[in-house]
Amino acid sequence: MSRIIAVANQKGGVGKTTTAVNLSACLAEAGKTTLLIDIDPQGNSTSGVGVQKSGEKTVYHMLLGECYFEETLTQTNIENLKIIPSNIDLAGAEIELFDYEKREFILKNILSDRKYLFDFIIIDCPPSLNILTINALTAADTVLVPVQCEYYALEGLTQLLYTVELVKKKLNQKLAVEGLVFTMFDSRTNLSAQVVEEVKKHVGYNIYKTVIPRNVRLSEAPSHGAPISVYDPKSKGAEAYSLLADEVMARKEI
Repeated sequence: MSRIIAVANQKGGVGKTTTAVNLSACLAEAGKTTLLIDIDPQGNSTSGVGVQKSGEKTVYHMLLGECYFEETLTQTNIENLKIIPSNIDLAGAEIELFDYEKREFILKNILSDRKYLFDFIIIDCPPSLNILTINALTAADTVLVPVQCEYYALEGLTQLLYTVELVKKKLNQKLAVEGLVFTMFDSRTNLSAQVVEEVKKHVGYNIYKTVIPRNVRLSEAPSHGAPISVYDPKSKGAEAYSLLADEVMARKEI
């Protein structure tokens, strides 16, 4: 059964793209046919898997109906992992899609007949609430929320969960929270542990057992255009994302 998972958090710098890239890579390496959709104009997921941002057929052209879904599919260096790339052109989509009828459903309609080509479709959302994020949440089955282990984590999380409930009520009744995953956990500080306990206390959603550590090799990998499992497969970051992928695969359909 195919699953579409949006990786989202309205707060930037929480490890959203890092999670989207590395979860996708680990799912693919586990033998699952995986599609990563980069719907963030920054295009960091695109470069994070070693694909050039200057491609002629990107998610921008697909959303505007200027090319077909199949034309955007780009093979990465990882077997079983394809990506629909993004670049800064996507920043203008908010205005260009303004007059489109049912613009919130564009991505959902594109994926409806094609989702079964993949075991997993992972969508990397922008760190803001705009028409791109709404498209991703409307198309998704579930939302995976990276939560940074820092002081304002609960505030950003509350905003996102409120948005998810709105989308569920108005646009996608089947949308559910896949789960929360803690990122940038620093075992040397008390703050990280306190944030984890505080979120667990206040949030009634699934929280993954896997915690992503603050890891130098993990932060270096994007500059080399490779997921951590390729850049340094023996690092703590690679081990953590492999475990997260195992947990995601083990979850039954929500």
